[in-house]
Amino acid sequence: MIRILIVEDEKPISDLIRMNLFEAGYFCDCAFDGMAAVNMLDENKYDLLLLDIYLPEVNGYEVMEYVKPMDVPVIFLTAKASVDDRVKGLKLGADDYLVKPFEIVELLARVEAVLRRYNLSQSVIQIGGLTIDTKARTVKRDSLHISLTKKEYELLLLFIGNKNIALFRDKIYEKIWGLVFIGDSRTVDLHVQRLRKKIGWEQLITVVYKVGYRLEINT
Repeated sequence: MIRILIVEDEKPISDLIRMNLFEAGYFCDCAFDGMAAVNMLDENKYDLLLLDIYLPEVNGYEVMEYVKPMDVPVIFLTAKASVDDRVKGLKLGADDYLVKPFEIVELLARVEAVLRRYNLSQSVIQIGGLTIDTKARTVKRDSLHISLTKKEYELLLLFIGNKNIALFRDKIYEKIWGLVFIGDSRTVDLHVQRLRKKIGWEQLITVVYKVGYRLEINT
């Protein structure tokens, strides 16, 4: 599954981008300053970086210099529209440059274009006996369509994007519902239980004691 790091210090913009990319079938992490982005790049493998220029701690140009040896595609997101700024970003190695404010449909098109350029575009995922088409938003087992609610589908993508990693209930809640976890795990538990039953993953999505859940799968 394509994994994207969004580096944007304005949380409402970051949340909007993350939500729409997730809807399109991409798994996203968010960093709100340049130093956090550098740390996350050290700890995780990303297929694409969406990078604001004016960031706290370390600016986008400096992050770009850091990421160069990693060969990670970069799209700059910035409010600065001058030719000099665009040229500087592209000379540093950015693959594209999008000026704020922008339409989400344009961002999605740019993301898809850059991923295709790197042969990273992925719309069909086959895992655990399931075939998931992230563009059509369909889930099938043995050619039979499985009807999932919006939240169940998002949960499925979240588990696939973090296979063999224990996910805390509060993080699941924040990722899927976009709200701060208030200590009531029933919503998460009920949705996970329904998802497991619908897709036949009762043995694959396991309970991690006092933590949450983990998708245990080798493929």
